[in-house]
Amino acid sequence: MAFTIRPYAPADLLELYRICLLTGDSGADASHLYKDPDLLGHFYAAPYAVHEPDLTFVLTDQAGVCGYVLGCRDSEAFAAWMEAEWLPPLRQRYPLPPEGDTSKDAAMIRLIHKGYMPSSLTREYPAHLHIDLLPRAQGQGQGRKLMEVFLNRLRELGVPGVHLGVGRRNVGAVAFYERMGFVCLQTFPWGYEYGLKL
Repeated sequence: MAFTIRPYAPADLLELYRICLLTGDSGADASHLYKDPDLLGHFYAAPYAVHEPDLTFVLTDQAGVCGYVLGCRDSEAFAAWMEAEWLPPLRQRYPLPPEGDTSKDAAMIRLIHKGYMPSSLTREYPAHLHIDLLPRAQGQGQGRKLMEVFLNRLRELGVPGVHLGVGRRNVGAVAFYERMGFVCLQTFPWGYEYGLKL
């Protein structure tokens, strides 16, 4: 199967939402977990493509977009932009759910209201990223190629380091990041934060 990596185009935005959902359960399909299929993408995919399209790359095959890597060069600046521009309309659209609502939708809506909180690693590792591939694109070296495109772009921009978070259950992703040279810097109940000096 022939794969191509290319820069993001605005017409790809719906595909980013789709892939974010289809990989949103620690790399597995999360579509059965959410009533609103856009909630994950509102927080973990779309804002990056809108704010920093030059740091968004998509993987395609004959069937269309099958993966992406995206992120930001400065997590503090990204957080400020999220708070000023991206999140206020979403907070109006999604009111805070009742305290007793323990659904996945409610958890994401609460995260939208809480806002994006930059990692404590941002001084040395100011950039951060998300990478997701559909199953048909996995296990063929495409994740590494996507990551290399993204990291080389950060190097061109003079960014000194990049970090990312990964859930404990996503053992395949943990192994992938370690193969890419990322080092585990912080451990949390939900998972780990990894960093890479550029």
